[in-house]
Amino acid sequence: MLPREEILKGVENRDALARVIDQAEQAIKTWEVVLTDFLSPPELAEIQQVFGRLTEVQLLAWGGYPQAERQRIAIARSELPLDRSQVDVATLDIAGNFLFDTATHRDFLGAMLGTGIVREKTGDIIVLGERGAQAIVVPELVEFLEMNLKQVRSVPVKTQRIDLSELKVREPKKKELTTVEASLRLDAIASAGFSMSRSKMVELIDGGDVRVNWKEITQASSQVKTGDLIAIRGKGRLEVGEIAITKKDRYRVQLTRYM
Repeated sequence: MLPREEILKGVENRDALARVIDQAEQAIKTWEVVLTDFLSPPELAEIQQVFGRLTEVQLLAWGGYPQAERQRIAIARSELPLDRSQVDVATLDIAGNFLFDTATHRDFLGAMLGTGIVREKTGDIIVLGERGAQAIVVPELVEFLEMNLKQVRSVPVKTQRIDLSELKVREPKKKELTTVEASLRLDAIASAGFSMSRSKMVELIDGGDVRVNWKEITQASSQVKTGDLIAIRGKGRLEVGEIAITKKDRYRVQLTRYM
């Protein structure tokens, strides 16, 4: 048995972690690969961090394409081989004419949940503008959604399964930049990386809109380090690269902005 209380001590996503512990114990007992539902980035990050310390089991996350935010995890005993093909996901095409009634990610998600399914059964949704969207889901929901997802906003849609290779994923745009700052405070580095004022960044941090490595950070004075990923809701992500100290004892920081 896994040390449940020790694993759950001080974690943020307690419910998700508790479910994964149950599934990991099942994987150990049965010698089978056990799959979770789709998990959000904060859940994924914390689960992978906590389970990385355990030797009995291994985890493999996959959401259908390399940059997928929502992913399922395959859990298996450490002795078993594990690869992406074992993380079962399906792709749906939600086609309609959205030229005169533009639909957002929220609209497509709302229409899917409106059929009665729960969020955990859906992965990423890729909006294709006036042509509709593509959605990644658990395979057992494909037939249900083909039959029941008939409208998004005012637009009639045809929902059908497509091959994973037909996903129309755009590579994220990225911009490399360098900033020189007096400190490695989160508000200083993030305001430079996202090209906004320090006071506006402090507002976003105070408001709970900023995550570092998918954990919500509400202290503007928090220190960042190489490898940290800073995400702001609706504004993309910022990766902290190499940090060097200048002759004037300031910090020269390499940043990569993903939009």
